Amino acid sequence: MQQEIKKALEVLQNGGIILYPTDTIWGIGCDATNEEAVKRIYKIKNRKDAKSMLLLIGLPQRISSYVAEVPDIAWDLIDYTTKPLTIIYAGAKNLAKNVIATDGSIGIRVVQDEFCQKLIGRLKKPTVSTSANISGESSPQKFDDISEEIKNAVDYIVNWRQEETSNPPPSSIIKLGVNGEVKIIRE
Repeated sequence: MQQEIKKALEVLQNGGIILYPTDTIWGIGCDATNEEAVKRIYKIKNRKDAKSMLLLIGLPQRISSYVAEVPDIAWDLIDYTTKPLTIIYAGAKNLAKNVIATDGSIGIRVVQDEFCQKLIGRLKKPTVSTSANISGESSPQKFDDISEEIKNAVDYIVNWRQEETSNPPPSSIIKLGVNGEVKIIRE
């Protein structure tokens, strides 16, 4: 695992794009503060840049580095969730402009996967994570489902957990408003 983290880290630090396993599905990722790298992901996915992408962070306390104000309920949701949880926060900051939604929000998941936690910890920045597919196509459930087009478009394919055949559940998605509103997007 350490060798794969080292290789992926080098690619991310140089503005590259990786294909990597997360605690849900395989994702296409980059340094979430690098606008050019984010632009490349939109191009790879053939996705309109008005549709935002989520970020992965390794530790809950890092959320406040990228969100103007973290609602108190977010900490409870993170502490008590039993499956991967993406929370959409208002007031994104310190990120590439093109990764932030048009309303100024950003989706962040505190990743539970050991590889991702270590990679993000070494990068010291969040990573973009978006499903490893062309926009509009079904999300690959395992590595073998990822198209050659996607594999050929990234700078590095992480050689970790490629043999897994389980179908991990997608994350739940909850949007938190600045006035305490809670909206469940996906359970």
